[in-house]
Amino acid sequence: MIKNAFISFQEKKEESRGSVEFQVFSFTNKIRRLTSHLELHRKDYLSQRGLRKILGKRQRLLAYLSKKNRVRYKELINQLNIRELKTR
Repeated sequence: MIKNAFISFQEKKEESRGSVEFQVFSFTNKIRRLTSHLELHRKDYLSQRGLRKILGKRQRLLAYLSKKNRVRYKELINQLNIRELKTR
C-alpha cells in the first residue's frame, strides 16, 4: 500500500517534491521506519528524539494544510492512514 502511494507521488511532476503532500508522505515513511527500529531497540534515545522531531514537523505541516485546503488535507489523511489532528 505504501509502495503504491509512493508510485503515485513519483508519477507527478518533479516540481511536486516541495509540496506539502510530498513532505508529509516522506515524513510518514521516516516515522514508520523509525517506529519499527525502536520496537527492537527500546533504549535508542537519539532515535526517539529524532522521531519526536519528525512527528512535530509533520504535525505542523498537517496543521498548515488543514487551514489552507481542508479537502486536500482529508484526502492525504485517508491516503496515508494517519489520524486526524485534534482541534482545540
